[in-house]
Amino acid sequence: MIRLVQIMYFLKNYYFIMLVMIIQIKEIFAERKKYEQLYDDLVKLLGIRKVSNKLIDRIMYSRDYWPIALHWFMRGVVPAIPDIVVWPESTEDVVKVVKYAYEKEIPIVAYGGGSGVLGGAMPEKGGIVIDLKRMRRIKIYPRDLLVEVESGTYGMILENYLNKHGFTLGHIPQSLYTSTVGGWVSTKAIGQFSTKYGGIEDMVAGIEVVVPPGEVVVLKPHPRTSTGPDLRHLFIGSEGIFGIITRVFLRIWRYPEKRVFLSYATDTIEEALERVRTIVQSGVKPAVVRIFDKIETKKWFYWIKQAKNKVATIFVIEGNSKIVDAEAEIVKEAFKGTIFLGEKPVKHWLKYRFVVKEVSEFAPLGFVFDTIEVAINWSNATKLYYEVIKAMRNVEGTLLASAHASHFYPQGVCFYFTFGGIPPKGMTKFGYYAKVWEAAMKTTLKLGGTISHHHGIGRMRAPWLPLELGKMGYEILRKVKHAIDEKRIMNPGNLGV
Repeated sequence: MIRLVQIMYFLKNYYFIMLVMIIQIKEIFAERKKYEQLYDDLVKLLGIRKVSNKLIDRIMYSRDYWPIALHWFMRGVVPAIPDIVVWPESTEDVVKVVKYAYEKEIPIVAYGGGSGVLGGAMPEKGGIVIDLKRMRRIKIYPRDLLVEVESGTYGMILENYLNKHGFTLGHIPQSLYTSTVGGWVSTKAIGQFSTKYGGIEDMVAGIEVVVPPGEVVVLKPHPRTSTGPDLRHLFIGSEGIFGIITRVFLRIWRYPEKRVFLSYATDTIEEALERVRTIVQSGVKPAVVRIFDKIETKKWFYWIKQAKNKVATIFVIEGNSKIVDAEAEIVKEAFKGTIFLGEKPVKHWLKYRFVVKEVSEFAPLGFVFDTIEVAINWSNATKLYYEVIKAMRNVEGTLLASAHASHFYPQGVCFYFTFGGIPPKGMTKFGYYAKVWEAAMKTTLKLGGTISHHHGIGRMRAPWLPLELGKMGYEILRKVKHAIDEKRIMNPGNLGV
């Protein structure tokens, strides 16, 4: 009798398992059929050379440069994967894809250089990834000091093209070689020369965006316009949740006549900050100002004896030669009485500023590494520096916490923090990573700073966005999202909306 019960129990479970397997197999075939239909439809719309459903392509577009995602990747974990990848070559191609996706309610994620560091281009709902890098036409309007550029253009290609014709954009992010114009605008990016040239929002004169259900919004470039709320700023920093940026008109400058390099060493970061504050509040706009705390001074300028255990500050002043000479004199006066380090530190920094190999070098060793940039008004600047460093170091496992100040305004400053550590026993890499981020975000909000200066929000900062915007501010963002993208197909989940 017992044997019969055991057999019946086995058969019951066997048939249950078989039933589950049959259902799963049916689902797999249904999914495969769906993918094949999606592929066939997009090939009909765009042509075979603009569409791929190959696994290798889908995996390659499953993430951006979010540092923690590299740790997942090394373990063979793909946190999100698109169903298909397309490469449009015109605004008309983008319109076709958005119309199709809207009709079928398929998620879309716009992809540029993949240099984002917050998971903003991660296709967490699958769907279609639109890689815009085949859209890279450039046209200069010399008399108007404008350039018309398609959103898939790499930054270095644009800057080199402008330089060749006697101009500069002045937008030089650390990701210049690997980021695109559309990515700059959608994340509200900034470059290393921002103290003179501003952020990307200061450069955008006009913009073209494809929004659901596949309509083109064109906001023409004007020197200034008073025609209601500035809709250009609706898309600047929107990180793909409203539409896909296809073309931008940017303000440009004539290539600088002259450059002056200056650098100094001070005993404390407070002293360096105060001297720089007097410079920028006097109306002087050096292209580059960068203050390195003692740890980062040692990292960058270990070979300079006069900088040992000091805080280094570097300047690049450029533009019209007469203005450059005047601004250089004001900087020299402001740093009078400190240690003058000359041109070499600046040239050294310029040579190595695009090297960003730490993440890929240390990740295989189990070392979790990232940067966090925030901004704050001058009145709380020094306090924020010390409090965020302290908060990051207080997270168990942290081995390194440092910062530099890299963007300056009459009203305040951006601090760019770096942390690194090894998760303690019993804690995952993401668990440690999240704790450091939480410590930095909470401290910044407590002191009245903004949780992001130029990297945007993505997935990583999304939990703290409602706290910064406030209940109604965040609700307005959600309502605008729903009004433009009622089917929620545009990069769903990004910014937490």
